[in-house]
Amino acid sequence: MLRSGAAGSLGRVVRKPKLPTRVLSKPLARSTAKPPLPSSLALTTYKGFSTSLQRYQTSDRIDIKHEKEVAKEHLEPHPDQVSSVSSVHQVFHEQGVKEPEKDEDMLAGIKSDWKVVKATFALDEVPREALYIGFAGVLPYMATSLSTVYLAFDINHAQDWGTGFLFSSETAELILHVIEPIQIGYGAVIISFLGAIHWGLEWAKFGGSHGYRRYAYGVVAPAVAWPTILFPVEYALISQFLAFTFLYYADARAVVKGWAPQWYSTYRFVLTFVVGTSIVLSLIGRGEIADKISKMPGPADRMKALKDSQLQSFAEEEEAKRQRLAQEEEEEDEEDEDEDEDEED
Repeated sequence: MLRSGAAGSLGRVVRKPKLPTRVLSKPLARSTAKPPLPSSLALTTYKGFSTSLQRYQTSDRIDIKHEKEVAKEHLEPHPDQVSSVSSVHQVFHEQGVKEPEKDEDMLAGIKSDWKVVKATFALDEVPREALYIGFAGVLPYMATSLSTVYLAFDINHAQDWGTGFLFSSETAELILHVIEPIQIGYGAVIISFLGAIHWGLEWAKFGGSHGYRRYAYGVVAPAVAWPTILFPVEYALISQFLAFTFLYYADARAVVKGWAPQWYSTYRFVLTFVVGTSIVLSLIGRGEIADKISKMPGPADRMKALKDSQLQSFAEEEEAKRQRLAQEEEEEDEEDEDEDEDEED
């Protein structure tokens, strides 16, 4: 009974499934479609486990003879090659393999700095007319500054060797006293002009109309510039240096606010840099000969001298009046004495 039940179940498993049949009403047509898969799979042929692993067996075999020869070799110790990292596997390169040396560019830092300077002084967006006239405007400042440096060199040369290289000491000092007021006066004119530019921008309504806030630039600049011509030379140059620096900061702020073109800040920086360098050179030149030349009287000294001369003239006039009054009194006294004598007679 049991045997017949097992045989019946095995027959049900091995028996091939019946495929569904379809009645074709039309002639059989050529089709590229794949036939449908059976709804159940039949048992596949059994393959041994060893047969399925044959494909994964390797063909390399251990050479026992060679291994024995290597085992007989004596290993030499190398303590100098042992370190804390000798047994660490390197991630990016192999230990003991000499890497090719990389050629370092020794001028890389200089090239980088040059690129920064070039980008800072780039004036591509500045109108050519404004660029040319602006550089022409700083030429007198540079000329007076370089002249001051050369005249200081000539005066020092005359002090050391008895004669100047091109001018005598007296001639160089005289020319220096002529150049000083020219440089200071020209600096005052330039500072006033920089303030007046904002008046033009306000009249053109560049960035809108801002009224007194923008007009203040044109008022403060000459108010700061022109009193410097009354200072001694060193104080005048230092004051004008500070004025140029302050005006550059004000112009840069105006660009940020939209009150001036975008290129104006770079344009002003370059011109201010040239003028500031010229002022520093003039101060260095005068510092080298501060104790070797006579101090030229400046406008303040002249005003003081004029005031002293006026006071002296006023004192002399008062003294002359007192003498004249005293003389008149003496004459009146003599006349009174003469009259008294006549009356007694």
